[in-house]
Amino acid sequence: MPLPPRLRAAALTATAMLLCALPTGCGDDDAKGEDLTDQKLSWKDCPAPSTSEGGGQAPSPLPDGDVWQCATMKTPLDWDDPDGDTIGIALIRAEASGDRNSRIGSLVFNFGGPGSSGVTGLPAFADDFAKLRTRYDLVSFDPRGVGRSAGVECEDAEGLDEYLQQDMTPDDDAEEEKLRDSTESFNSACEKESGVTLPHVRTTEAARDMDLMRQVLGDSKLYYFGISYGTELGGVYAHLFPKNVGRAVFDAVVDPTQTPEQGSLGQAKGFQLALDNYARDCASKKEGCPVGDTAQEVKDRIAALLKELDGKPIPGVFPRDLTQSIATDGILQALYSKDLWEYLTQGLDQAYQGDGSLLMLLADSLNGRNEDGEYSNLIPANVAINCADYKPRYTVEDVTAKLPEFRAVSPLFGDTLAWQMISCTDWAVPGAADRPDVSAPGAAPIVVIGNTGDPATPYQGARKMVEALGEGVGVELTYKGQGHGAYSSGSKCVRNAVDAYLLQGKTPEAGSVCP
Repeated sequence: MPLPPRLRAAALTATAMLLCALPTGCGDDDAKGEDLTDQKLSWKDCPAPSTSEGGGQAPSPLPDGDVWQCATMKTPLDWDDPDGDTIGIALIRAEASGDRNSRIGSLVFNFGGPGSSGVTGLPAFADDFAKLRTRYDLVSFDPRGVGRSAGVECEDAEGLDEYLQQDMTPDDDAEEEKLRDSTESFNSACEKESGVTLPHVRTTEAARDMDLMRQVLGDSKLYYFGISYGTELGGVYAHLFPKNVGRAVFDAVVDPTQTPEQGSLGQAKGFQLALDNYARDCASKKEGCPVGDTAQEVKDRIAALLKELDGKPIPGVFPRDLTQSIATDGILQALYSKDLWEYLTQGLDQAYQGDGSLLMLLADSLNGRNEDGEYSNLIPANVAINCADYKPRYTVEDVTAKLPEFRAVSPLFGDTLAWQMISCTDWAVPGAADRPDVSAPGAAPIVVIGNTGDPATPYQGARKMVEALGEGVGVELTYKGQGHGAYSSGSKCVRNAVDAYLLQGKTPEAGSVCP
């Protein structure tokens, strides 16, 4: 499932495989000095995911009866000290289903976040990629800091419940101070629990892990499919290793030219657009819309509900109450995909009657909380990677100065997206840069797909990524649709274009549009 917008870009959640339980992930003194490119992966049946990966059952067999296989790859904890301690990177694969003579190599997926586990994400969406599996081993992984790949830990489940249910859009000085203090406490807990790991979860290091992965998997080029934050990771990889780029696809594209502030403002616009589209769709229903008779009434009633919840929460999933912040998360979750709009309507209708359970369930899915009350490490990993990547450290004063601009682009979500900018204040590790460098002169063509109705990674980011990659690298493909991403949207046009590129090497014409 997608991540909340407080976490830089949306993604698809998942879960990982068994590694060591040391603070740095899997420190291994015996591996010091070893040429890690020579390591042999030991593929075995995948275990059930751990709590940090979201819990649940081991992945079911594939439709043809083949089983998912998991392994652990050693990589340096610190790429500046490649002969030092190592950590384990959790991998999963489904071997190619077609004739081995037609096999191209391994197609590596990253489902975004940052913070999403590819070890659970890939099985969850395997049906979408069945055709690609005819010529590729499908491979994904838990990036460093995620799941069992040296997963970052911060507060316990009780602490996260309290953190997420608090007022995230303060209305006075006292509420501002409380939000600032809780953010500081959360960040201090991350330093206490994962201080050794925090300096080493930057996207540049994850990209170096991917190049090691490419070599260990036996490929001369990296074949790659990145979604949401996975497009940023792919762009950073292309910058660092342009000659190693094989066929690559970026879907639901992060704008690499934006600062965190600009990215948050862009998401405010994107989610407002999605809300506008939902409101029009609901109001147009022949059977009627229980939220409102017109699009404007739908939006007005949602705003009124959130305002009422600010002072008077309603019962949610026992024993928790639905607060304004949790209700907002539930609404945002539903706006990630048009397929969830019907649940948003149902959840809002129930909330008007005093039942906040469905909106809370949507928010729980967004935040990585399972039915047992435990959280994956989705939120800690996301915050840790974002804060390690980006230099800006915004203050309460910065946010209050920017609130009018955010409210102008999104009356409903502006405050939420603005206040989330203080997440990295007082973080223990300095950020690496203002923006990621994705320039990749000399790289092979990369297909970059923008969705005109994407709320979390707005459409304009695709064009910005194409420009930043450099002339002759990015090939833009537009999908006129709704939701986060395009390949899994049901568009045959998008799927046919991507499949032809990845399977046959037929690059789509730049500027192609899929209705």
